Amino acid sequence: MKFPILSILLLLAGCAAAPRVERLQGRTMGTTWSVTLVRPDTVDPQALAAGIQRQLDAVVAQMSTWEADSDLSRFNRAPAGTWQPLPAEFYAVLEHALALARDTDGAYDPTVGPLVELWGFGPVRRDREPPPAEAIAAARARVGWQQVRLDPERRSAWQPGGVYVDLSSIAKGFGVDQVARHLDAAGVSDYLVEVGGELRGRGRRPDGQPWQVAIERPGAAAGAVGRLDEVERVLSLDDRAVATSGDYRHAFEDDGAIYSHHIDPRSGRPVPHRIASVTVAARQAVDADPLGTTMMVLGPEEGMAYAVAHDVAVLFILRTDAGFEERMSPAFATLLGTGTKTP
Repeated sequence: MKFPILSILLLLAGCAAAPRVERLQGRTMGTTWSVTLVRPDTVDPQALAAGIQRQLDAVVAQMSTWEADSDLSRFNRAPAGTWQPLPAEFYAVLEHALALARDTDGAYDPTVGPLVELWGFGPVRRDREPPPAEAIAAARARVGWQQVRLDPERRSAWQPGGVYVDLSSIAKGFGVDQVARHLDAAGVSDYLVEVGGELRGRGRRPDGQPWQVAIERPGAAAGAVGRLDEVERVLSLDDRAVATSGDYRHAFEDDGAIYSHHIDPRSGRPVPHRIASVTVAARQAVDADPLGTTMMVLGPEEGMAYAVAHDVAVLFILRTDAGFEERMSPAFATLLGTGTKTP
């Protein structure tokens, strides 16, 4: 399972030499994971790392579109008109995704997979170029969150035929939360979880301060991690998760036009607006992750209206003729301690 590496940088200044601060790491979902923690003496680091890897491997086994034998891939291949039993975690994530799709009138849609593939951003390698209008229309006919029905008693989902569910915009956030739950159960209460740029922090560093992360400035060089001149904002994660979506590392250019990997399910085309990146903070990564995608699709005006109405903490960074411009929701401004800011 591969996901975009999101644009959040980790700040650990002052922590590296602190006693009992450790960092565990590995690979998952086509990217890397890391956990920075204050480890109790009673916790075996090797056993803890192995448990973290098992949690993430389980997410891949259930929800990857890149693995042919995953539960999700089997659902997408299932015969038309069949109910498919799902593992508990897969069912919960799909239910969560469909609820957000309903709440946003389809701006967020977990069945957008056919369009993602058509535009060259899916697991099947193909040339990235604007597809013809008839191909877009054919893919859109297979998209529509309303086509997927759930049966909570049998923990099953209805495959009407041809529906291709893609959970890439939410499964990684769920994985972050699963790791956090594993750490809680193991007796670790101070940690920062990171999977491919999405983070969730709990507790405190040894100096008593909350874990801090830096939001990368759009267009920063890929090797600029940790450079303060590439940092847009610094955010404290006090029992909170954060996810960033951007259009500047996963896009292609054709005939002078830039096409982002963020596809609007309602039009079948990449989002056309001027958002360079969106950062969303929430209590759980399973919320922050898909809301970042939602904000990219809705755009700065409609997205900000949704954020204000639903108390979503979001930071938009927009491209303008004069350079980058910030717009943040009142909830995000409060997290930064700057008060409200008029969008």
